[in-house]
Amino acid sequence: MFTIYRSLFTIRYMPIEIKELTNRVRVAEADVSAVLMLPESPTYLMVLAHGAGANMRHATMQTIADRLAEVGIGTLRYNFPYMEQGRPRVDSPAVSTATVRAAVEKAREVAPDLPLLAGGHSFGGRMTTTAASEWALEGVKGLVLCSFPLHMPDKPSTKRAEHLSSVTVPMLFLTGTRDKLADLDLFKPIVENVGGTLHLLDTADHSYKVLKRTRESKEDVFAEMARVVREWTSQLI
Repeated sequence: MFTIYRSLFTIRYMPIEIKELTNRVRVAEADVSAVLMLPESPTYLMVLAHGAGANMRHATMQTIADRLAEVGIGTLRYNFPYMEQGRPRVDSPAVSTATVRAAVEKAREVAPDLPLLAGGHSFGGRMTTTAASEWALEGVKGLVLCSFPLHMPDKPSTKRAEHLSSVTVPMLFLTGTRDKLADLDLFKPIVENVGGTLHLLDTADHSYKVLKRTRESKEDVFAEMARVVREWTSQLI
C-alpha cells in the first residue's frame, strides 16, 4: 500500500501540488525518499537527481524545481541511497544507475500520461547519462544536465564524457561559463560530437552563483535555465 501526503502551495500565483513520496522509490533492498511537484496542466515531468554533496531538498534543487514548475514542467526529485542513509561517500555507479532507473519507473507510475525528462545537477546528471547510455530509460524523451561535471575542478579531462556517445535521446547541457568542472574548450566539441545542445549561463559557476556586476543578462539564472528547458522541450515534440 502507498500513502501519498498532499499539500498545496502557491509559487508566483501558480498552484503547485506537492506529493511526499517518502520511502516509496525502491532500489534493490533499500528505499529512498522522493518529492513530486506538479503545476497545473504540466507538459513534462522531469526526474531530477541531486549532486554529490547535496540532497534532494537542497536550496539549489528546490529552486530548479520551483522555476521549472513556473514554466509548466513538473519534477520528481529523489535521494540516492548514500544520501538517504547519511553516508559520506557516493554510491557505486551500479547502485546510482539503478536508483535513476527506479526513479524513472516511479515517475511513470505516478504520472503515466506525462512524457518524461530525466537529468540532474552535477553527479546526478552524470549518473543519469550513464544509466541512459547502458540502455534507454523508458518513457524519457530527453536528458537535462545541470552543471555536467566533465572533470575534477581545474583538472581538465574528457574521460567522464566517453559514455555520452551511447545516449540515444536528445541532451541539453546547462553550464556556467565559470564552471571549474567543465573546461569549455574541451566541453563544446564533446557536446557537438554527441549531437547535444549546450546553453552557456553567463558568469555562473558550478553551483550557479553569478557575478552580478559583469553578468550581461538581467534574467535570474534559474529562470533562464527553466526558460531554456521549456523552449528546448517544444522542439522535442
